This record gives sequence, structure tokens and C-alpha cells, in this order.
Amino acid sequence: MQLRQKLSSAQVAKRANIGRSTLLNIENGKAGINIGYYLLVLQVLGLESDFLFFAKDDELGRKLPDVKMNLSLRVPKKKSYQE
Repeated sequence: MQLRQKLSSAQVAKRANIGRSTLLNIENGKAGINIGYYLLVLQVLGLESDFLFFAKDDELGRKLPDVKMNLSLRVPKKKSYQE
């Protein structure tokens, strides 16, 4: 996208107010990058409306917590106090 808009990575990083190394980490999909940085880069590229679609079709991501959940455990019942 940077090429279509004729922006260098240095320009994108500067306009997003982030370092070039952070931009490189975003481009490489590194874990641990603040989601706000993604939004800043999308705004620079004019793609901020795509932000809402990041995890829209992530069916696997939605199923993983369910697989890890131990279904044999139950939530403790609330104690009712009668006076």
C-alpha cells in the first residue's frame, strides 16, 4: 500500500509518529505490538475503516479459548444468605 501512495517507510513511520522499527514489526506481524499503532498506520494509509475487519473472520481465534477451557470444572454457586 505504501508503494501505491508513493510513501516510504520512513514517511509512514513519521506521519504515524512511530519508529521505523515499530513499523517493520507491524509489517512482519510481530506479536506484542500495541493495537493503537496499527490504527495509526492505517490512518496514514487512508485505511482506518478497515480496522474493524481485523478479526472479523478469525473463526480459529474464536474457537481456541473454547478448546482450552476445561468443561469439567464448574463455576462455584453463589451462597445465598438468609437472615
